[in-house]
Amino acid sequence: MSTTGANADPLAALGTLPGVAESVESVRKAVDRVYGHRIMRRRSNEITSEAALRGARGSAALSGADWALEEVRRRSDFSGDDEARAVGAALRLTAEAGQLLSIWRQSPLRVLARLHLVAAAHQSDEVGRPRRKGEPVDEPLVELPLPDADEAHGRLDGLAALVAAGGSAPALVTAAVVHGELLALRPFASHNGLVARAAERIVLVGSGLDPKSVCPAEVGHAELGRAAYLAALDGYVSGTPEGMAAWIAHCGKAVALGARESTAVCEALQRGAA
Repeated sequence: MSTTGANADPLAALGTLPGVAESVESVRKAVDRVYGHRIMRRRSNEITSEAALRGARGSAALSGADWALEEVRRRSDFSGDDEARAVGAALRLTAEAGQLLSIWRQSPLRVLARLHLVAAAHQSDEVGRPRRKGEPVDEPLVELPLPDADEAHGRLDGLAALVAAGGSAPALVTAAVVHGELLALRPFASHNGLVARAAERIVLVGSGLDPKSVCPAEVGHAELGRAAYLAALDGYVSGTPEGMAAWIAHCGKAVALGARESTAVCEALQRGAA
């Protein structure tokens, strides 16, 4: 996404693309349904915890570790192989995201660096900072052309400036752009998909759209499938109005499906309490 130009608020401009307003409204209705559930008024902490677990499972699935929910729930050791490490990284990021909400608007680059450090879970020169010229990127499931380090740094700075400036764009639009831009740039040496989805969560929660973090978009992205996810990402990378609108709509469907998942959890808890 270009972050420069005559328009002082390019994120808000995206909100005027055909179909985007409808996506924003659909997401708002889905979120309102789960927040209006009677169980949310009494047991919201349980719903938040369950949403975090399911969101982490969904994000890991999109990174190639498609584990059953009960397997994620019962495991305590995530160091065995690449899939286990991906699940562990997703769980750590979900837990960490809630601790970074207050910092996001002031210093988004600092938050992104922290997310990468948490995901990688080891200390090395390439962890917790954007990649440098010539450094490889380990992100095998995203096969888009990789911007060089200078372009990635410039666009990452532009994205951070947009986030810090705020503006009138709907939360869904901002979340979708943050998510899409991070996947397009792959600014870190690894774990970019996991970081991008954690950043999307931070925007949705921090914006006030989903303050209790009970509408895990990662669940919806996984349910819609990796093929649809990557096809929608192609639209974002194209930069065309149609492609951008399609990516935002895809992210909107993912949030709505996450809300539906938590509504189902509320219903199950209500049946158990009856």
